[in-house]
Amino acid sequence: MDILYLLIPFSVVLVLLIVAVFGWAVNSGQLDGFEHEAERILLDEDQGAPAGPRKESFSSE
Repeated sequence: MDILYLLIPFSVVLVLLIVAVFGWAVNSGQLDGFEHEAERILLDEDQGAPAGPRKESFSSE
């Protein structure tokens, strides 16, 4: 029973710490833009590059 005097304040402090970290994440923009991040894998990295193979020219000097 005496352990409850230690565990209850410890759990309250832990919950307050978790709420503080979550509040920081929301206010600093860590949770913004989940929709775009999920679709970014589908976009081409270099949309302006031609789709065909490259031809390299070697000059013999």
